[in-house]
Amino acid sequence: MRHAHEDPELLTLVRRYVTPERRYMKLGGSLLRMVSPEYDRFLRQLSEDAGVITANEITALLEGGWRERRTAAWLVAVSGRTEFRERLGELLLASEVCCAGQAYCVALASFGTPRDADLLVGYLDRYLRRPDLAYDQPEAMGALLFIDLNLQGGGQAARFLAPGALWHQWLQGASHMQDTTHPATYLSLIRRLCAFVDECAEAS
Repeated sequence: MRHAHEDPELLTLVRRYVTPERRYMKLGGSLLRMVSPEYDRFLRQLSEDAGVITANEITALLEGGWRERRTAAWLVAVSGRTEFRERLGELLLASEVCCAGQAYCVALASFGTPRDADLLVGYLDRYLRRPDLAYDQPEAMGALLFIDLNLQGGGQAARFLAPGALWHQWLQGASHMQDTTHPATYLSLIRRLCAFVDECAEAS
């Protein structure tokens, strides 16, 4: 992992794309609470940066900490750079840092292909077996449901959600998650975040 405080190249990218107006903090559910004119400015600036950032710069940000990775994943989603699909899937599965998994899920959901669904399935197969880890299981399930709804012949989420299947086993073990973790809630969240991605893409 690269650290901006000891990496001049990465620090330049952080100052350019990650920290202006604390962008990294707003990428996620917080942006859904924005109102105009802040919302319009945020959308426009994110769209503009997604259009100019290079593949090498995205790669560098994805080697940084959670702030850099979260921002990079959103820039990937908005610019539709599916060449980063496998890398985002690897980062999601590795779960090396906190606070970035939702961004990976949004990007994969926005791509919306069978391969994106497979990457989410791989994550859920691993981490729904770990009730001791409350990572990004709900967001991944929401993203998988979103893709399933938009793909003919999808339905990969069904095997996790069947009575007694891995989703329910995970919730039984992760009792602290039960009150706030309904798949429909996270499907709605992912749908709204992907709508923002689409809006950004249209603005560019």
